[in-house]
Amino acid sequence: MASNKDENQSGSSGGGGFFSSIASSLSNLGSAMSKSVNGMLGYEGLEVVNPEGGNEDAGAEAQRGRWKAEDRDNYWKMMQKYIGADVTSLVTLPVIICEPMTNLQKMAELMEYAYLLDLADECEDPHMRLVYSASWFISVYYALQRTWKPFNPILGETYELVNHAGITFIAEQVSHHPPMGAAHAENEHFIYDITSKVKTKFLGNSVEVYPLGRSRLTLKKSGVVLDLVPPPTKVHNLIFGRTWIDSPGEMILTNLTTGDKVLLYFQPCGWFGAGRYEVDGYVYNSEEEPKILMTGKWNESLSYQPCDLEGEPLPGSTMKEVWRAADAPKNDKFQYTYFAHKINSFDTAPKKLLASDSRLRPDRYALEKGDLSKASSEKSRLEERQRADRRTREAKGDEFKPKWFNLSNEVCPTPWGDLEVYEYNGKYHEHRAAIDSSDKGEEADVKTTEFNPWQYEDSVVSA
Repeated sequence: MASNKDENQSGSSGGGGFFSSIASSLSNLGSAMSKSVNGMLGYEGLEVVNPEGGNEDAGAEAQRGRWKAEDRDNYWKMMQKYIGADVTSLVTLPVIICEPMTNLQKMAELMEYAYLLDLADECEDPHMRLVYSASWFISVYYALQRTWKPFNPILGETYELVNHAGITFIAEQVSHHPPMGAAHAENEHFIYDITSKVKTKFLGNSVEVYPLGRSRLTLKKSGVVLDLVPPPTKVHNLIFGRTWIDSPGEMILTNLTTGDKVLLYFQPCGWFGAGRYEVDGYVYNSEEEPKILMTGKWNESLSYQPCDLEGEPLPGSTMKEVWRAADAPKNDKFQYTYFAHKINSFDTAPKKLLASDSRLRPDRYALEKGDLSKASSEKSRLEERQRADRRTREAKGDEFKPKWFNLSNEVCPTPWGDLEVYEYNGKYHEHRAAIDSSDKGEEADVKTTEFNPWQYEDSVVSA
């Protein structure tokens, strides 16, 4: 932990002081773990990192992973031309590395521990509000450690969740190039809005992912508005070795109403897993004085304790747990939690599910049932239909307009670039209210609904 506020505090774009010095030294340590194995395998520039080992077993680690040897070799050769590039929209990846879920559904996984926001909203202590809220944002990292890739949503695709903790959640893919999603969630305690976009840098056998999104959380009782800047993420061993994910760097949650903030540092993984998953930092008041220290592991639990101006625990105070990850199914094929299964299920779908909902994607559903061949062919068919839809739009001179979100005039600066912000337009609540007030007749089997996010029903897929 840091010993004083000046060493700890930094701006929202990342910064110096105690945390940065640790970041630099541990980053060097993590870099030492990487070992080129081109001499052994005949691949120029290939680096493999074993998160549980040192730098002597890269060759053995390279032979592990979910890829077949011939597929691994072919993809390595194909991807060489993209090294150093942003591959967000450039590369179509095979179904074999996907999970039966889309990015829109993954956005909804943040709702699992929404009770933390209920506690934050009811809390009178402004600094404890930040403890609860920051813990909520960190809780989703348990799900983000999954190494399977979610499906990229089709333009106009949606996901809705209305049966958890009184929350109404709607997400929509609002842009295809660049890929962007927007989501709105609300219950009696909070309002959450996000415009999601990423920037990537492909490094060969790894990729760095920079979150350009904007996240805003409003607590209804106090009216405070919180803004999040998350750390970047690095995906290791994409092709050779066992894929694993790390998110080293700072997470900053700022109370835009009062100026209080939380600054937490995600430790990078070192030799033999040293520091992996660990996160620690402080809640600061508007005068940049530490008030509460926080520590834990983002895949297990978080705790907090009041501290003095030097960042040391107050005499007589004790460390208290604020969040713990729920038990998960053992040996689950896709490392899903019980909540992930819930949001992926037709059994929990709302009445009169939108035809554009991710649950209805035939490629996603085929993969869930274990039919990789059908999943692959359906994925190709949907992608070609999306191209046909775009050609029709261009021929008509139309612009795609999202249904549940509007492009605002706001451009939000982030540490990794500017972001156009989409705002929730309120229409989904009107839509859902109309359904809920209608006659409760017998519902058709939702599984028979054809997936339909298309703007034009008569778009022709070229042969």
